[in-house]
Amino acid sequence: MPRPRPPPPPPVTRRRRTAQEARDAILDAAERQLVASGPDGIRLQDVARDVGVSHPTVLHHFGSREALVEAVASRALDSLHDDIVAALRRAPEGEHQVAALLDGVCEALESRGQGRALMWLALAAPAGHRDDLRLRAQAEVLHATREARSAGRAMAPLEDSQFLVVLAASALLTQSVLGAQLLRGAGVTGAKAPARFRAWLARLMLAHVEREG
Repeated sequence: MPRPRPPPPPPVTRRRRTAQEARDAILDAAERQLVASGPDGIRLQDVARDVGVSHPTVLHHFGSREALVEAVASRALDSLHDDIVAALRRAPEGEHQVAALLDGVCEALESRGQGRALMWLALAAPAGHRDDLRLRAQAEVLHATREARSAGRAMAPLEDSQFLVVLAASALLTQSVLGAQLLRGAGVTGAKAPARFRAWLARLMLAHVEREG
């Protein structure tokens, strides 16, 4: 006697994405292409295929390829800026706290390739097109923290805090792209060389702040 056939499995119901979920998925896919191939590597058809939507859906959310690239850049900058400002407002004082702040920024730049993405965008953009790197706001938060600790002592000007932010951003952005290659070129080796460099940079910046007020 033949065995009865098992009942068919229930149909798989696929949850419909919200508009924000679809937008985030498109941005994630475009960011991966940006990190891998640069701005020229972002193709709307490929993004749509990776996300599982149609080409017109991508256009519905972003309007054009250029607007999508700009949205990817803005999201990366916003996320990084929020993390940095939150860390600065916690007012790191000692060497280990400042080094931990630098480590966190470098991790944020490296973890999703955001440092590489920002470098690609800076190289591809027309001169002066990408001036808003959120660094001025970070410098102002840093300066306000220094003022709160000055207890009435003479303070270095805002430009000093701006230069500190530029120094840290330049070092960490370059390190996030070149990794240990830059250090090896200077003869600094070892698995922990990048962390040692950030600890050294933390000491340098902290000594400067303590000297200048």
